[in-house]
Amino acid sequence: MVASPHPRFILRATLQALSAFGRKNGWVMSSHIAMSMMLALFPFILFTVALSGALASVLGQNVAIADLLNPVFGSWPEEVSGPILREVYAVLETSSTSLATFGGILTLYFASNGVDAVRIAMVNAYGDTDKRPFWKARLICLGLVIAGGIGVMATALFEVILPLYLRYIADLLPYPVVGAGWEQGLRGGLLVLVPLVAVLLCHLLLPGQRHRLSQILPGVVVTLVLWWAAGFGFAVYVGSFAQYSATYAGLAGAMAAMIFLYVNAAILILGAELNGALMAIERDRR
Repeated sequence: MVASPHPRFILRATLQALSAFGRKNGWVMSSHIAMSMMLALFPFILFTVALSGALASVLGQNVAIADLLNPVFGSWPEEVSGPILREVYAVLETSSTSLATFGGILTLYFASNGVDAVRIAMVNAYGDTDKRPFWKARLICLGLVIAGGIGVMATALFEVILPLYLRYIADLLPYPVVGAGWEQGLRGGLLVLVPLVAVLLCHLLLPGQRHRLSQILPGVVVTLVLWWAAGFGFAVYVGSFAQYSATYAGLAGAMAAMIFLYVNAAILILGAELNGALMAIERDRR
């Protein structure tokens, strides 16, 4: 069992993480991740919708596109996700989502570029030496994209099927088995679970070396808390102060999303830097 770090070491690690973030060009890497994720966003949605269509017959349950998009955009501020969702629906209405085409393969590859940008940032933040060949690193990124698509679809299916099942059970019983508002609670729980799993997988699989769960948990928790705070703060900022339309006109929604991704990418890197600093302090104490 690993002892909890002393608050003094946490403060020291935080200062070291902030220093390393600036020294390693964290803001530049954040912009790289934000741009890569923005470019990968639409290919990932196309891949997820195509995967859902390919597996719908096997699972015997159709999933609405809105249910698929909710795990991806559900935690985004509405002021940011709204314009992006309109464009996503426009792309889905005019695009073929066949997985068995060359375009489908390119879609999968382009979506993995965003994950690869995160991999590079994670390797730098942890101070690892990534000895994996290019093909292996790329396969890991492709695997995470596929796992992400399956995870989003499974989340959407769970969100649709579980309420139907519980309602069916409730109709058979003479007394209520669940309280009011449980469906909203389920959706909220899933919106917390999806980012948690995504961040955990990034810290477990993308750095150049494998690190213990106890070593990566501090950065994961900090990332999720700061993401929540950033989402709330950005929603207030966009809704009350920002005037992107005056500067970017029709590109206002895309620019708001880009800046939102930029902030979240910086938080993700900072969480990894915190883990790297805590690990360095732990090594020095031995």
